[in-house]
Amino acid sequence: MENKDFTSTILVDQAPSVAFNAIMNFRAWWSEEIEGKTDQLNETFFYHYKDVHLCKIKLIEIVTDKKLVYQVVENEFNFVKDKTEWVGTKLIFELMSEGTKTKIVFTHEGLVPEYECYNVCHDAWTSYIQGSLQSLITTGKGKPNAKEGGLNEELVNKWGLPNKTSKTDSMKQKTNFTISIEVDKSPAEVFNAVSNVRGWWSGEIEGDSRKLNDEFSYRVADVHYSKQKVTEMVPNQRLVWLVTESSLNFISDKSEWTGTQLVFDITRQGNKTKLTFTHQGLVPEIECYSACSNAWSQLIQQSLMSLITTGKGVKIF
Repeated sequence: MENKDFTSTILVDQAPSVAFNAIMNFRAWWSEEIEGKTDQLNETFFYHYKDVHLCKIKLIEIVTDKKLVYQVVENEFNFVKDKTEWVGTKLIFELMSEGTKTKIVFTHEGLVPEYECYNVCHDAWTSYIQGSLQSLITTGKGKPNAKEGGLNEELVNKWGLPNKTSKTDSMKQKTNFTISIEVDKSPAEVFNAVSNVRGWWSGEIEGDSRKLNDEFSYRVADVHYSKQKVTEMVPNQRLVWLVTESSLNFISDKSEWTGTQLVFDITRQGNKTKLTFTHQGLVPEIECYSACSNAWSQLIQQSLMSLITTGKGVKIF
């Protein structure tokens, strides 16, 4: 089957370690307007150009000198109908030796010609990878987009994109839904209860959620369907599920959950265990927030709490 994801390849004389470190230094080749850490596993950074493009990206895989994978967890374009087109896609950098040279293959997994943003993004990535990143690796100096002007402004002019006042603060300050409970059980008991999705999350569950990279789907009639993947698991401490597919039939953008993350943090508080649930990406600005925050409150405080404390969850809906 033909791979239609955007890809770009460069070949350099430098060692894989040099190229690897250059890639992680996004400020030196992509943009000076980056906030956060770009070189640490599970850290998220924020990129923006005015309100033309804003996104949050998380480093989810590191194989030293061989591979880097970044997940787009939030995104907003102001020039396409589906402003979240990048959400859930991955930026993958693979490095390999070819004789005395190093080959770098960049793939934006999920960026396909069917996307409305494809032509603009194709232009941008080609310039950043073939021009700026290659220059950074080979000369030590890239050509990142400046805070004003630069490649982003050229693309805005070339494609006639809307160029309004920046609204970056609104994305940075978005408040994710979060809720906490405290129980008399051990962290291990809480962790095992959370992992037992069928025991507390009302609805039809298919698949599994016990191991890293497990995938499971959730469905309530035709009202809500979602598919999750276990992307992080620290036994008795933390669980993270990435929503890879979603359909909510009661809102305009039925895929609002897609690319969001369900995060469970477990900590010991004296003789009790505290569970903090955060739905990263479920913010007051999205249409489903009221209904979804209410549902989560009931599921966490009633059904999951009951499963942890009594061994049996309760049916919420």
